Amino acid sequence: MRNRIFFPQEAVEMWMVDDRVDLSSEELTLRPDNRRYRVVEAVRVLREITDGSDPNELIGKVKSRAFLAELGAEVMEGSMILGDNAYDVIQGFAGAPATTFEEHKKASPETTAASDEEFLASFASG
Repeated sequence: MRNRIFFPQEAVEMWMVDDRVDLSSEELTLRPDNRRYRVVEAVRVLREITDGSDPNELIGKVKSRAFLAELGAEVMEGSMILGDNAYDVIQGFAGAPATTFEEHKKASPETTAASDEEFLASFASG
């Protein structure tokens, strides 16, 4: 299975201001190595804030906005309402590498990381 990652909206916006990423409707490219991720709008569910129940088992998970809309959820800023439950959430993008890391290294020989995890750790700390 390919690695999947959640990119918080706030981080993506900061990286865009710093010209560290390109974002299209379906792809996020991390510079300077041009590592590409296919992305969809998503929400990370942090906690239920009304009564602590979680009938849809969403706490701690990342779900696409499309999936949540099918459930009837309304997402506003850092909150989500689903039925009688309210949640704290982080909006962003769920992504999966567009190519394997080996294919990326062949296309971008300047990449010094040995894995996606190492690449992402270096990118996030830079």
